[in-house]
Amino acid sequence: MNICFSVSVSLLRGLPEEKLAKVVDCLEVDYFEKGEYIIREGEEGNTFFIIAKGEVIVTQSTEGFNEPQEIKTLGVGDYFGEKALISEDVRSANIICNESETHCLVVDRDNFNQMVGTYEELQAYLKEYVEELSRNDERRHALPHSPQVDSAEAQELRKLREKVSLLPFQELKVIATLGMGGFGRVELVKLKNEDTTFALKCIKKKHIVDTRQQEHIYSEKNILQQTNSVFIIRLFRTFRDDKFVYLLLEACLGGELWTVLRDMCYFDEPTARFCTGCVLEAFDYLHTMGIVYRDLKPENLLLDAEGYVKMADFGFAKRIGLGKKTWTFCGTPEYVAPEVIMNKGHDFGADCWSLGILIFELLTGNPPFAGSDPIKVYTMVLHGIEKVDFPKRIGKRPDELIRRLCKLNPVERLGNKKNGIIEIKKHKWFQGFNWEGLRRHKLLSPLRRELKGPMDHSHFDMFPPDTEETPDELSGWDKDF
Repeated sequence: MNICFSVSVSLLRGLPEEKLAKVVDCLEVDYFEKGEYIIREGEEGNTFFIIAKGEVIVTQSTEGFNEPQEIKTLGVGDYFGEKALISEDVRSANIICNESETHCLVVDRDNFNQMVGTYEELQAYLKEYVEELSRNDERRHALPHSPQVDSAEAQELRKLREKVSLLPFQELKVIATLGMGGFGRVELVKLKNEDTTFALKCIKKKHIVDTRQQEHIYSEKNILQQTNSVFIIRLFRTFRDDKFVYLLLEACLGGELWTVLRDMCYFDEPTARFCTGCVLEAFDYLHTMGIVYRDLKPENLLLDAEGYVKMADFGFAKRIGLGKKTWTFCGTPEYVAPEVIMNKGHDFGADCWSLGILIFELLTGNPPFAGSDPIKVYTMVLHGIEKVDFPKRIGKRPDELIRRLCKLNPVERLGNKKNGIIEIKKHKWFQGFNWEGLRRHKLLSPLRRELKGPMDHSHFDMFPPDTEETPDELSGWDKDF
């Protein structure tokens, strides 16, 4: 580990270089196997860890649950246990190894003090860091701000997960088709002898012909299994057979946001602001977990019965960690960020760009860069948002927000700076917006839907039955579904 890597850890950021070098020299490597507890909640701790290889899961005791609940995943470059270096610490969560041969660089409090001095000697330089901890820094500890279900709903959700955990696939009965795509279909299904419904995403294995496509499907499965936000569609379990892999998802029967936008032509500002607020809560949660979404568009946003927006379709989502980039070219042409087109590497800034595009489309009915030829669309994107004539119906505040989200340089984009998504929430367009009411689902949605029951699919378009014979695919790439 070099010094540049070390100073990315905020606790070490103010150390003189000679003392920082001593800390680096005293780091040792510990090895952990999958399922092994590195830290247990409630135990006293005196050791600080930096992940050098592998991945860990963070779980924490949660009201309403008998077992600790998973709250995030940490990967290479992430760190934990830093408070143990500056004072006696009782661990507030469990850290569990999630990959075989996970390696952590470690240092305990005694060695740290010998290298750089005691806490009292370092008090001046640590003052700002300790204050940051006491404020529960929003970027590092965004999970409490991320929407969680209340205890009553959490218990119902837990019961439902338990019910379907051993559910035979044959117990699901198809009611209607909710959507179609190149991947296959999304069916509304119900439990046999019950009115409990789900959305079943059926992915034709014959179309998954290369490793990258397989990775996208596994990424969607793994990310949805590890998320716990009411603004993200929930995955209950997976199935597979010789023809398909299946994701059993919650049913959002309010329909696609795209369908509503198509029928209304465009949204007024309060409606667009509400939808954008839901997306921001989802992004806040995902980015804190180190996940970039990369496929924002109205077609991938669903409405529940209360008219709240939920993010769906995580095939392009990827866990990159904080401060990292990825180079995979993916996304919808009208929404893809310029750095993705130029293959310069992209991070959470790509999501911020797409958010600006979404706001423009919600307010006007069309994205700012559009056309039948993707190459022409990409050319327009590279020319930038400044070349776009904004319709008069876009007010001054959303106009300014869109332009700040769609800066050509990703490091200049609102939401992709030090304080992350919180900077967007503080923009004047959201002045007076009830964020707490939104997170708690107490804010009345302007898109609230009327439903006759759990099998009412009237807010979705009608689709013809699938008459194509799907061939078997027996390579076994899907063995973990």
